[in-house]
Amino acid sequence: MAILNMRFLPDPILRKQAKKIGKVTPQIKKLAEDMIETMHDQFGVGLAANQVGSLQKIAVIQTPDMEEPMVLINPEIMKAEGEREVEEGCLSVPGYRGIVNRSEKVRAKAMGLDGKVFRVNADELLAQALEHEIDHLNGILYIDHLISHEALYKITHGPDEGEDEFDGDETAEAETPVTAETTATGSED
Repeated sequence: MAILNMRFLPDPILRKQAKKIGKVTPQIKKLAEDMIETMHDQFGVGLAANQVGSLQKIAVIQTPDMEEPMVLINPEIMKAEGEREVEEGCLSVPGYRGIVNRSEKVRAKAMGLDGKVFRVNADELLAQALEHEIDHLNGILYIDHLISHEALYKITHGPDEGEDEFDGDETAEAETPVTAETTATGSED
């Protein structure tokens, strides 16, 4: 296994749609293993392939209550219910967090590394992570879902200090609010 190089905004690969995977090959299995190791190294809850420079439609997720990581190949949200405001961050948009609307519950389907399709019924953090990672595979970032431009904040601590990528239960210490446009260009006021 290897730790892969992360891609950060404004890298254009983050805005591209990933390509559907036809079958699980040894290369796909290796990519999944490397993505899991990279996610753990970055203290993330999830990681999509385009965040590590691959346009394969694959994501990995492991919330704190999961014993093993979940590998999702060609994942899709089949049904979403309810709406809630949550704080969200992203390994590819370091130093920022924002308030977004996410579904209360989702039903998703994906293919596993065994090549079989499975379904996931999720709520809370897992539902949030599924929507976040599937968005990544469609070229969408959490900053596209901000409830307002003022809902994006620069944080004063980050994953290197033990903060998870998706932590809807705590509010990060914030400085002056910034806009999604400011984050996309990498400049600050």
